[in-house]
Order: sequence, then C-alpha cells, then structure tokens
Amino acid sequence: MKIILNILKGIAIGAGGIMPGISSGVLCVVFGIYEKLIDSILNFFKDVKTNIKFLVPMGIGVVIGVIIVSRLLQYLLSIYPIQTKSIFIGLIIGGIPLIFKQKQLQGKFKVKNIIFLVIALAIGILTVYIENKINIKTSECNSFIYLFFSGLLMSIGIVVPGVSSTIILMLMGVYYIYLNSVSNLYLPVLIPMGIGIILGSLIFMKIIKMLLEKFYQETMYSIIGFSIGSIMVLIPQVTSGIEILISIFCVCLGYYLVKFVN
Repeated sequence: MKIILNILKGIAIGAGGIMPGISSGVLCVVFGIYEKLIDSILNFFKDVKTNIKFLVPMGIGVVIGVIIVSRLLQYLLSIYPIQTKSIFIGLIIGGIPLIFKQKQLQGKFKVKNIIFLVIALAIGILTVYIENKINIKTSECNSFIYLFFSGLLMSIGIVVPGVSSTIILMLMGVYYIYLNSVSNLYLPVLIPMGIGIILGSLIFMKIIKMLLEKFYQETMYSIIGFSIGSIMVLIPQVTSGIEILISIFCVCLGYYLVKFVN
C-alpha cells in the first residue's frame, strides 16, 4: 500500500510541476516528503536498500505524471479550470497544518519566524504578478548549452517550494519548447535540459539541506510562506453562486485527499 501511495504522490508531483504557478517542491511539502526526499537523494549510499524502496516508486510516479498525466491536467485546466485549480488549492491548504505539527516547529513562539513567513509570502505573490505580466516569447537560441542552463535554472523551481518552474522557463523563452518536447519525447531538447535539471537539483538540494540543518525553523516558515503564495496563482475566476459552491467543494476534496495520502 505504501508503494502505491508513493507512486500516486510522484504522479501528482510530476503532473503538478507542469502546472503554471505551482512548483514540485510545494507538492513535496504538501505530501510530507520534502525533507525525506532530499535526504534520500543526497544520502543515497548510506542506506541504499531503504532509499531505493522510497525513490523508485516516487520516480516511476513522477515519470508517469510528467509524460502522461500532465497532458490530462492541461486538458482539465482548459475544460474545468475552476474544479482543477480548486483541488490544488485544497491540496496546499491541507498540507500546511501537517508542517506545523512537526516536532522541530513546536516550542516557544518566535516573532522572527513570522517575519520570514511574511517575506516569503510577499515574494510568492510578487512572482505570481510577474508571471501574469510576462509576454511569453520563444527563444531563438536552442543550443545544448542554453537548454542545459535553462534546465539548471528550472531546477530551482523543482527544489525550492513556491518558486515556479513555469516563470523561469517563460523568462528563458523555452516554456513552449519544453512542453512540446515532453509531449512528443523530443530528446534533443529533453537530454540537455534533463542534465541541467539533475545537476541543478543536486546543488540546490545541498543548499536547502544546509539551511534546514542550521536554520530549521526559519527555513520551514519561509517554505510555508512560499507555499501559501502559490495559492494566489490558483484562485479561479468565479462568476456565479454555483461556481463558488463548486470551488468550495473541490477545495474540500483536495484538503481531504492530503489527509488520505498522509
């Protein structure tokens, strides 16, 4: 059962990472596997058997999510935007209380932690504003080095919760190139970007791990702030009472889905 749940989490993380405004890191936090995922990858050889049992199902799920389910998600966003966005809002809201329940966040209240949360939230909201204002252009530079560098920067959005990979790809001008390459498994684009993503992810995971070891509460409150900021890009446009009710129902559905998988 645990293997199946990890595959399902991986599918959600892989598919959700394609969704504009959402980072894979946020979904890892929502599902309560963010720290474990970083530790399993960076300390893989310390306990190979245990890490394989965790990472392989997760990896299978991510591949399925990116290649197959992301297409379904894009379809649902175009046909049922209110329901789809509301479910993701519910997922994020449902995951936040789980973070506060961690032992490391219990104890004496510190005002500075709220400051970190508010600053991260403000940055998250700002990135949403920037993303909405970006005029998406396709870069004419598609060399191996440029695609590698794009993947390297994209890894920030994969590893750091609340930082959207979408906005990075838009700024680099490879957003549509990446989506089309994933849909068609176009390796001349996916290979250099994939190498960049892997290398960048390892680098930023080490940075996050260092911050968690030295400044755990400050880092986690910042992550919470970024996660809440992600909700802003998902708020659907509702025009009637029935749409509001549908949205509330889907938010609740997403909320309880998190409780189920955790």
